Amino acid sequence: MNWANYISYFFGGAFLANAIPHIVSGMTGRPFQSPFAKPPGQGLSSSTVNVLWGVLNFAFSYVLICQVGEFSLRSTTHVAVLGLGFLLMGLMSARNFGRFHGGNSPKDSNARSR
Repeated sequence: MNWANYISYFFGGAFLANAIPHIVSGMTGRPFQSPFAKPPGQGLSSSTVNVLWGVLNFAFSYVLICQVGEFSLRSTTHVAVLGLGFLLMGLMSARNFGRFHGGNSPKDSNARSR
């Protein structure tokens, strides 16, 4: 298989992971960080902006996963590469958004236990 397909599946997983918090926050009517807030990625965007941004991320994910190569859910390699992209974006998002929403980072949990 072409290595470019694996890169596409990896980033498809990352876009899929990024779509979820934006869509969920938007659909529940909550503001959430987005690239369109001031300052970008730190300020809050409206729920409508987050739904739109989440759906756009989902569309990118669809294109990268379903329109590039021959992605197969039965292929362990395909799913593992997509899952790795999803996992890494999920961990990065947890650490980034946790700063704003009370998530724990190792540094935060040490400070709280004192």
